[in-house]
Amino acid sequence: CDECSYSSKISGNVKTHMKIHTGEKPYQCEECNYRCIDNGRLKNHMKIHSGDKPYKCEECIFKCIKIGDLKNHVRIHTGEKPYKCRECNYSSTTSGNLKTHMRIHTGDRPYKCEQCNYRFTEMGKLKRHMRIHTGEKPYHCGECNYSCTASGNLRIHMRIHTGEKPYKCRECNYSCISSGSLKKHMRTHTGEKPYKCWECNYRFTQIGNLKKHTAKSHIGVGSAITIVENP
Repeated sequence: CDECSYSSKISGNVKTHMKIHTGEKPYQCEECNYRCIDNGRLKNHMKIHSGDKPYKCEECIFKCIKIGDLKNHVRIHTGEKPYKCRECNYSSTTSGNLKTHMRIHTGDRPYKCEQCNYRFTEMGKLKRHMRIHTGEKPYHCGECNYSCTASGNLRIHMRIHTGEKPYKCRECNYSCISSGSLKKHMRTHTGEKPYKCWECNYRFTQIGNLKKHTAKSHIGVGSAITIVENP
């Protein structure tokens, strides 16, 4: 390929590959607006509409439409993480996850919110963020009226009902439902107080305590208080 480092012994493969650069997508799905560069990709896509998932995991009930997706899935069971970051110790089961991770190092945030200019490394994070603006809370608790914008938040909330507390303190018997709660608790052992009041230099272990302090001790100047998480 004259545009990148791709090479192949088969001229047809190069011809198909070049469509990535030209943007040409001659194969179109009759069920939706999906278009692609070759017939093989179109056949895989059509399985979405037919419901056909011929590739099955032997370890669990997972099924998928592409052999590549099955290979990636099996690594969950084997623990294999062949894609490694050159900048840190991160490794992943798929090249896509590694590509997303690398944006942490490069600073690239290609997904931008049109409402507030906030930028993200992943499309999924942008979609979750947009719910702040729309007010959408699609994840609902079956035990109470709680609803939230992200499935992870619902999983944490459900531990209130199940009593599960998987995060345990190494210094004492404290356990809790989320890593954030454990992080706050650990400050009682380390003495860390990252939240600082700029009016009197008083420090706190939790941001909530700082807000209470400013409301009580610095009436009328609360809006001028700057909160920082670094000493």
